[in-house]
Amino acid sequence: MGGLVLRDVTVRYDDLVAVRDVSLALPAGAVLAVLGPSGCGKSTLLRAVAGLEPVASGAISYDGADLGGVPTHHRGFALMFQDGQLFAHLDVARNVGYALRLRRTPRAEVSRRVGELLELVGLAGYADRLPATLSGGERQRVALARALAVEPRLILLDEPLSALDATLRTRLATDLREILRTAGTTALMVTHDHDEAFAVADRIAVMRAGHLVQDGPIGEVWQHPVDADTAYFLGYATVLTGAEADRMVSSAGLVPGQDLALRRSALVVDDAGPLAGTAISALATPEQLRVGVEVAGLGALHAVAPLGSHVAPGDAVRLRIDASRTAPVPRGDPRVSP
Repeated sequence: MGGLVLRDVTVRYDDLVAVRDVSLALPAGAVLAVLGPSGCGKSTLLRAVAGLEPVASGAISYDGADLGGVPTHHRGFALMFQDGQLFAHLDVARNVGYALRLRRTPRAEVSRRVGELLELVGLAGYADRLPATLSGGERQRVALARALAVEPRLILLDEPLSALDATLRTRLATDLREILRTAGTTALMVTHDHDEAFAVADRIAVMRAGHLVQDGPIGEVWQHPVDADTAYFLGYATVLTGAEADRMVSSAGLVPGQDLALRRSALVVDDAGPLAGTAISALATPEQLRVGVEVAGLGALHAVAPLGSHVAPGDAVRLRIDASRTAPVPRGDPRVSP
């Protein structure tokens, strides 16, 4: 198939196996986010794709061509790191056009391409600015424009937004997705932030302890996490198991026989709801009231209520289940222990 293909890739550091038997496919034009906690092997995997780490076994190919032995600078890939790594003494235009000048691209073509890219990343008019005069988000946009300048067949993004504050990270993640789609660039991004992965990528791969535990389209992985640890890492707040899951499933009219992952908003305070509980906390947010509830046989759970609801600790409440905020989890041992 076209695009990037990894087959049974293992990366070792002496006796330490950082990545074990990972197989992945990234079609041309798609964006894949490799998601996992620190130390899970995701950045090592990205570095192996880039040619910066040797592969102990397995194979990496692009458009059917084996990359074994191909040095980093001949792979046709571009890398973008979390700190951008801009040249402080060069203005924005010269940063963006740096690789083009190394290739001895004619000056007029460099100027045209730089202008085109600055327009793409929302920095038209910034050509003469130095990196020190830019915000963190603007510097990352410059770094992205520089990575796209030579029209790489694959761009590798290593935690590209992690150095930014939460508000800016959310906004830039949405912009990054649009920029990559407009440019038609195939991208592999590693991140520990599930919201960032959902905002940017088409596909997601979840890693844990050097293993790939699940991959596929974002919606498929989100709706069907392979085990409880994956559900928690994807952002589910609670995973009910065994008899607890069966009770909740019967209340929600869902398919029995599986464990059940719940978002914080899966339970909704509703006088007509089938579950009875007692409020143990209530916190107003700009969007809703977050309520902690104690449900007999299920323990302490998260719930929500509309703003303006009068719920206080100690109040008896009824709860309904929003099935769209739940996910079935296969019952049994996870594929990989954390």
